[in-house]
Amino acid sequence: MTAPRTDAPPPGVRVPKRRGVELSLLVCAVLISVYGYAAVGLARAGAVPPDAARYGAGLGLLALIAHLAVRFGAPYADPLLLPIAVLLNGLGLTLIHRLDLETPYDRAATTQLVWSALGVTLFILVVLLLRDHRTLQGYAYVSVAAALALMLLPVFFPAVNGARIWIRLGGLSFQPGEFAKILLAVFFAAYLSANLNALVYTGRRIWRFQFPSGRVLGPVVAIWLLSVGVLVLERDLGTSLLFFGLFVIMLYVATGRTGWIAVGLVLASAGAFLVGSLEPHVHGRVQDWLDPFASIRAGEGPGQLAQSLFSFAAGGMLGTGLGLGHSVLIGFAAKSDFILATAGEELGLVGLTALFLLYALFVGRGYRAGLLLRDPFGRLLAIGLASIVALQVFVIAGGVMGLIPLTGMAMPFLAQGGSSVVTNWVIVALLVRVSDSARAPRPEPADTGEPERVKEGAA
Repeated sequence: MTAPRTDAPPPGVRVPKRRGVELSLLVCAVLISVYGYAAVGLARAGAVPPDAARYGAGLGLLALIAHLAVRFGAPYADPLLLPIAVLLNGLGLTLIHRLDLETPYDRAATTQLVWSALGVTLFILVVLLLRDHRTLQGYAYVSVAAALALMLLPVFFPAVNGARIWIRLGGLSFQPGEFAKILLAVFFAAYLSANLNALVYTGRRIWRFQFPSGRVLGPVVAIWLLSVGVLVLERDLGTSLLFFGLFVIMLYVATGRTGWIAVGLVLASAGAFLVGSLEPHVHGRVQDWLDPFASIRAGEGPGQLAQSLFSFAAGGMLGTGLGLGHSVLIGFAAKSDFILATAGEELGLVGLTALFLLYALFVGRGYRAGLLLRDPFGRLLAIGLASIVALQVFVIAGGVMGLIPLTGMAMPFLAQGGSSVVTNWVIVALLVRVSDSARAPRPEPADTGEPERVKEGAA
């Protein structure tokens, strides 16, 4: 007989939960973050900050509560996802605090800690209340409607730094597009998994590429075009590129056809050329990317990108040390878009490589959880969510290092931004839930005492 296809390991196979490993890694993550906080104080004032113990206790308490939620709500989840998120979040708080010392008029670390606490709270709620990730599949069209509504809202509010991506109500501001990316990932996963056979086995062949029929591919392409159109209207090139990359990656995973990667690269290049040529705000960023030192030759001083490149150069191999850099000269974006420059200057190439490896490990574990599932929706959802983090890191790091034009996005967990940190904690929670489903053992079948019957003709 042919064995049934299942998500979980076969019955009788003992799967270790690894919760002890997770707890040990969480302790290390909190200690590293507290060490960084203390190092900043020693470098700036010659003494350990008096609130270092309180900072460590607060971060440790958040990590412990999140760990308990995973231990009781998703006991077979991947043991690396939560510690990596805590470490990145803790390092981000340390870097923001370090920059706060240079900008007494703009203190952001306390606010970021509050947003982090809210993100961990949502993480706990998702892990405990969402018992099966497949429940989300029934909310595909609700998700896409909510995503489009969230993306349209900033159009009715004033532009901030040239882009209409923020909603400001009094002293509160948030970025709806951050939440929309999760909702679109849910929609793409649900729609593509429901139409998997039609996407793969129907359509028309053009040269070496076989394209699905318009009836099947049309709705999801229309949703994607509408999303990107709204984001272009808002001058949010970074999120437009993120959604486009997410759509192409999930379509490739669903169909297994490498032609979609080629088509995606061609369309992305054409779209970037048109927007960069016609949109003044984006065109200015392209010009800065092509010649970041033009303002220096003109006698206007270095711009943000030039200051970022100077920071990376000053950091060298081992960095200047936490608290001893000058990346605050970048300006208002030092705590958000360009916080990676602070890490590069004060931690050096070695520290920057360690950060990238943490992100790569997080994304890799997300991909692994998806590939372990035989459930098409869960597989696409996990790969889509992990790809969101991967694309963000690529787009932001590439822009800050001068590899691609700047996009104005926030580095996951590391940069200042309440909407970003809350959304990323929800992504971690969903990946924890998916990985728990992938690793949890199946219950053993009940013994009826009757011999198993083999169907006629079965191999």
